[in-house]
Amino acid sequence: MNAGPALEVKGLSIKFGGFTAVDDVSFSVNRGEIFGFLGANGAGKTTTIRMLAGLLAPASGSARVGGLGFEDGGQGIKKIVGYMSQKFTLYNDMTVGENLDFAAGLRKLDPAYAAKRRKELFKLIAFNKPLSSMVASLPGGIKQELALAAAMLHDPEIVFLDEPTSGVAPASRARFWELIRKITGLGKTVIVTTHYMDEAENCGRIALMRTGRLIALGSPEELKKSAFPGPMTELDFKGAVDEAFLKEIKGAPGLLELSPHGMRWHAAFKDKGSMEAALTALPAGAAAEPIKPSLEDVFIRLVEGRER
Repeated sequence: MNAGPALEVKGLSIKFGGFTAVDDVSFSVNRGEIFGFLGANGAGKTTTIRMLAGLLAPASGSARVGGLGFEDGGQGIKKIVGYMSQKFTLYNDMTVGENLDFAAGLRKLDPAYAAKRRKELFKLIAFNKPLSSMVASLPGGIKQELALAAAMLHDPEIVFLDEPTSGVAPASRARFWELIRKITGLGKTVIVTTHYMDEAENCGRIALMRTGRLIALGSPEELKKSAFPGPMTELDFKGAVDEAFLKEIKGAPGLLELSPHGMRWHAAFKDKGSMEAALTALPAGAAAEPIKPSLEDVFIRLVEGRER
């Protein structure tokens, strides 16, 4: 294993025709870190990790992945990384054993080594069904865990997971994140994309992307403090929303963000004084409770807010 960061990216860019999918992105990832990419569909998350996994050649900029670059077309990088795409990567019409044998064949792994790794990974994911089980017969969460095992057969240093829990049940999502933490506990580095805000809370740091550019980077708490330096309150109108009050508060000095959350609204202010002044007009029967911002609030402010 090479010393230094697991990933070091400087000015990474790629275009498809006249469309810039990733635009001058720079960041680094520490070894053993869970590093997340958060952004709307089309933000450039998947394209970025496909470049870093050696599957796409960048148009400009540089990247070192496990200390390796793209001088050989990314062939060296492919040997030290595992990649699990957002689309299910196992074949439903094959057995579990056939799928893993196929994955081992693609990696040109020695059969004895592949069998050893399979045993280790089955223990990691607590898989105890027969190898003859058809993949099509397995629940979605177990399929995803097996796809993770297939991506890790060659014992990679760095694991890229592209929306690995998309479409699976909440309990299975929680279990998958336990596996991610186990993987980093083994010394691996994990880079994961997700559109679930609660999942992103599990990342050590998050790169927030919008239209191909990196617009914020930091731990979940750092992103919250940066986006919302002042207080936040949750407004509950106890019934019909008071549109007149909302119209008035939208023009209040010091208001940073006002957004709906179900039947309630979150209002963020520059400081306590501006919040108190704005809330003097709160209609009778309504309530305002102080709350801490979530990553969903950060996303609304930094991504959706800029679009508005």
